[in-house]
Amino acid sequence: MTTLPVQGTRAAAGRFWLGVAAYLVPTFPIAYAWHLVWFAPSYEALQIYRPDPIIPFGLLSMLIQGAIFSWAYPRLFPQPGSAIWRPGLLYGAALAILSWSFTTLAVAAKNIMGSVPTYIALETGFTLLQFVIVGPLIALAYRR
Repeated sequence: MTTLPVQGTRAAAGRFWLGVAAYLVPTFPIAYAWHLVWFAPSYEALQIYRPDPIIPFGLLSMLIQGAIFSWAYPRLFPQPGSAIWRPGLLYGAALAILSWSFTTLAVAAKNIMGSVPTYIALETGFTLLQFVIVGPLIALAYRR
């Protein structure tokens, strides 16, 4: 069994945490502004969310997601190079489809709401914006 030198392990850990930050730092403010400021009246009209969201739960959820998405990147793109846009947008697209399946489709399928099409449109827009930004940032975190 081969082991990585300590320097390689530190570098990998550093890239991992940069990947987590690449997800968390843009996602939290985008999600907060999207759901609780810019489109707050639309979400209120849907009558799907609680009036007093528990922000720490949302932040913890994003931290868990960021750790998983950062962990997965070097396993899906094991040959890091200098490219950011192509692998980043490809990874962002894959994450967007995955995320959209459980944050948009599954929620629309099982929750009572004022308008399913409005909810799907809002969450699709959010998901696209989020992962167009996050995918390349995670690729940047793992760039050699």
